Amino acid sequence: MAEFIFKRGMELITYTKWEDVPENLDFDHIIKFVPEIPPEPHTEEEHEELEQWHDRFKTLMEKERARSREKK
Repeated sequence: MAEFIFKRGMELITYTKWEDVPENLDFDHIIKFVPEIPPEPHTEEEHEELEQWHDRFKTLMEKERARSREKK
């Protein structure tokens, strides 16, 4: 099962579906980023989906860093 945990202040916000994570989610830190990976062999569609996870994580990290700079 997928799990995405974010921290905002002292609150932990958990999602089990990427589709449920709001684009404008206000968070301080990414605590856990574990997408669901389908078992091998992967179809072409699954490969395309898997390739997107790195970019999604990178985008969240950029948001986290920007938020950290705002707090300084």
